[in-house]
This record gives sequence, C-alpha cells and structure tokens, in this order.
Amino acid sequence: MRVDPERCQGHCRCIAVAEDLFEADDLGYAHAIGDGSVRPDQLERAQLAVNNCPEYAVVLERVAPDDA
Repeated sequence: MRVDPERCQGHCRCIAVAEDLFEADDLGYAHAIGDGSVRPDQLERAQLAVNNCPEYAVVLERVAPDDA
C-alpha cells in the first residue's frame, strides 16, 4: 500500500478509517506506515482507505507470493 504524493491533498480520510496503516507528515499529507505492508486482518480497512480517498491517492498493490 502506498500514497501517491502527487495526488494527496491532505484530506487524511485514509487515516480516519485506517489509523494503523497511515500517518501524516509535518505538512499534513498522508503516507503509509512502515513499508506499506498490509496484514490480512487489515485488508478491509486498507480497501476502505482506497475507497474514501477523494483524490485517488491511496494505492493498494497486491503482491503475489514468491515461487521460490
């Protein structure tokens, strides 16, 4: 999961619905906490953050498990 800094306008709706996944920087723009990984129990809130961003700045990327 990530927040596109070019699109984020600082509404912070993502933080309102998933405060365990996002935080705001000093200027009030959101970014993902840590490396942006989303645990299975956080997936519903992550999708809510995507759905609630008026600027479409929140991106949820699904990563396939390694075949190794």
